[in-house]
Amino acid sequence: MWSFVNHKGNKQWIWLALDVKIREIVGVYIGARDEAAARQLWESLPPVYRQCAVAYTDFWGAYEAVLPSKRHQGVGKDTGLTSYIETFNNTLRQPVSRLVPKTLSFSKCLQNHIGGIWYFIHHYNASLPL
Repeated sequence: MWSFVNHKGNKQWIWLALDVKIREIVGVYIGARDEAAARQLWESLPPVYRQCAVAYTDFWGAYEAVLPSKRHQGVGKDTGLTSYIETFNNTLRQPVSRLVPKTLSFSKCLQNHIGGIWYFIHHYNASLPL
C-alpha cells in the first residue's frame, strides 16, 4: 500500500508483515518500494518469524532478492493467501484518513505520517483478543 507526503510525487510505501493466525502486525517499514526497503521490513520482524515463518507475497522482485527461499513463496491473488494483508490494508485506510487515495487529509511531514500509521498499528495490535 502507498500514500504520499506533501505532494503526490513523494510516494511512501507501507510494508507490512501480518501473523495470519493471531492477526497481529509483526513487521512494519515505511519508505521507498525497493530492495533496501524489503530488507528493512525483513529486519523489522522478530527473530522467531525470520527463522520459522513463511511469507506469502506477490511476485515483486525485491521480495525474492531479500527473503530467503525457505521463508518466501510468491503467490497470485487467486490463491487467497494475500487476502489477509489486503483486508488489513482496508482496515488501515478507514480510520487513517491520510491513506485514502483521494483525500484532502494528507501529511506534510514524513515524521507525522509515520507516527500516525504507527499509532494506529500499536492501537490495533493492543486491541486484539489474547
